[in-house]
Amino acid sequence: MSDIDSVNFGLLILRSWIGVVMLAHGIRHIFGGGKIEGTGKWFESLGMKPGILHAWLASLTEIGAGTLLILGLLTPLAAAGVVGTMLVAFITNHFKNGFFIFYKGEGYEYVMTLTIAAIALGPLGAGEWSLDNALDLQDWWGATGLVISAGAGIGGALSLLTGFWRPDRTPPPTA
Repeated sequence: MSDIDSVNFGLLILRSWIGVVMLAHGIRHIFGGGKIEGTGKWFESLGMKPGILHAWLASLTEIGAGTLLILGLLTPLAAAGVVGTMLVAFITNHFKNGFFIFYKGEGYEYVMTLTIAAIALGPLGAGEWSLDNALDLQDWWGATGLVISAGAGIGGALSLLTGFWRPDRTPPPTA
């Protein structure tokens, strides 16, 4: 295998795995466990109001971004979707639990690994084994891809949180 093929194979594995993870999460939020209604209630409990709206937004973003990453299509935009959803998860749920995922409530190592990997995919692009390459869409890799994956992802997450995150700040009753 040539060096170029090795890089393309590595990018295929990286983007496909992140895509599969995101796709699985989006599908599970809609059809698994408590279905989309349960996901909405959970989002509401995290302070994302209205919960059902954010359950749909997150789930459809995960499904869309996951599918695009698997295909290697519009890769920086798909990566921005991952960055945005994972940063919202980090801020609303995981950060307070510490680094390790095995801590009670799940820590943030998992969501931040997906976030950083997605930011890295923006400037790297999908590689030659992708629809981006087949459709000649590689012009937005490099610095432009980084701005899209990181800027749109972080900006989208912060905008969403500013507009809709209303966590319960009531202190617990004292004994």
